Amino acid sequence: MIRLFVRLTPKSSAERIDGWDFDEHGRRFLKVRVRAAPIEGRANEALIAFLAKTLKVPKSRLTLVAGDTARLKAIEIEGLDEAALATLLP
Repeated sequence: MIRLFVRLTPKSSAERIDGWDFDEHGRRFLKVRVRAAPIEGRANEALIAFLAKTLKVPKSRLTLVAGDTARLKAIEIEGLDEAALATLLP
């Protein structure tokens, strides 16, 4: 299992990955944009669906573990390691 940190930008014109960055604590995070609005968890659902498709794993293997209402989120991914993640994400 791997933990991926994501900074989510909702209400984008397109769903896409904008690359990697670091927060003020030095944690590496992936910048992701989704079309869904941050209403009733729709943006979080869109994020999980988009990442599952990008990583080629079922949505059931991704769990939002922190950041439900924050822009910076922590997602646990079952069945994936750092090497596999590096080959699937830019």
